[in-house]
Amino acid sequence: MIHNNVDQAKKSNECPSQNQQKAQDQQEEMIKISLSKIKNKIFVLSGKGGVGKSSVSANLAASLALKGFKTGLMDVDLHGPSIAKMFGMTELLDISPNKLLMPKLIGENLKIVSIQALMQNKDQAIIWRGPAKTGMIKQFVGSVDWQELDFLIIDAPPGTGDEPLTVVQTIPDAKALVVTTPQEIALADVRKSISFCRTVKIKILGLLENMGAFQCPHCNKEIELFKSGGGKITAEKENLRFLGSIPFDTKVVASGDSGTPIIMVNKESDFSRAFENIVKNITKLV
Repeated sequence: MIHNNVDQAKKSNECPSQNQQKAQDQQEEMIKISLSKIKNKIFVLSGKGGVGKSSVSANLAASLALKGFKTGLMDVDLHGPSIAKMFGMTELLDISPNKLLMPKLIGENLKIVSIQALMQNKDQAIIWRGPAKTGMIKQFVGSVDWQELDFLIIDAPPGTGDEPLTVVQTIPDAKALVVTTPQEIALADVRKSISFCRTVKIKILGLLENMGAFQCPHCNKEIELFKSGGGKITAEKENLRFLGSIPFDTKVVASGDSGTPIIMVNKESDFSRAFENIVKNITKLV
């Protein structure tokens, strides 16, 4: 704290370092209380961008909510948030009477928080260094009114930098769901995510292969746009559980752009049927 003069400094009993430590202790206590109300935390990550990780997070959270589970979805991709768009969130989040951030309620069971829902200008870039990102993620955990949850799904940005590390340090009992696509260029980065999980000692639920075979709408033949089988082979080599492969489906793109995950509007699509089998595997594991 900077004082106007010496007399003011002498009269002040406040110590900046003590106040900062007090604030940090208070935040840690709020995080502890918040996490104690959440049964299962699933951390969706990938070393590679563009593998459909946010689509997986959105549809996983939506599927769990439709099954009656109280579910939270936390978007910690601070530089490229997608979750708000996928759920048609256009309004800013509210503050509760006890000064906690109110997550967006979708239906009866799904609550969502994204930095996109805190910005007046949706196209504004987030230009932050590590400490600012760490502080925001901790606020998403401790300063949000999540209440009682069966599941908290955490959608992380690609890579193994500040955001994933902060999640692991803040939510040490989270379990990782690693997403990949079948081609080697994606698998090479995914292996780094697997290494990250093992280094920080976070349990890996399994590996999910997204954007598998595409069924041609004209001849019904399967087309391997990004090869096939790479996820399963990698899971076997890394001694991980292979949760399944999800086919490439153009309807997923359309539903995401329209603001409603496909699992909520078209349960009979190839994607939805394959995805439901994976969700069943996940609920058996946690």
